[in-house]
Amino acid sequence: MRRIILAVVGLAGFLLAAAQASDHGGVVDPNLADKDALVALEHVDDALADAIIASRPLANSIEFQAVLAERLDEDSIAEVCVGLFVPINLNTATREEIMLVPGMSRRMAHEFEEYRPYTSLEQFRREIGKYVDEEEVARFEQYVTLE
Repeated sequence: MRRIILAVVGLAGFLLAAAQASDHGGVVDPNLADKDALVALEHVDDALADAIIASRPLANSIEFQAVLAERLDEDSIAEVCVGLFVPINLNTATREEIMLVPGMSRRMAHEFEEYRPYTSLEQFRREIGKYVDEEEVARFEQYVTLE
């Protein structure tokens, strides 16, 4: 019975991680990625993967970047964060957190804040789509959540 429970728990964790990855267009949440997924990324070696895992749960992207900064330079951090990022909550993220989204500008960060509170991702797409094209909205959407 114990083996069945462990198998179900393991499967649930796998499905949650898979759903999360697909929900964010391939951007992986470092709170959910296993070590193999982490070391598969450029600039992430065994030591950094272990440091990320040991730092969990990472409450936000600021904490995550602090872990990266212990081992990587600024350019490498920027490259890692394109594919590995703690999603920001659209309604509660600070300006500092919003500015960590890859490709974020001050003007766009202002627009993210301007339309709070967001009630759905559809609202996010509609409002941010006033300023950037559909492809850019989809790119930004990889880094955000509504929890």
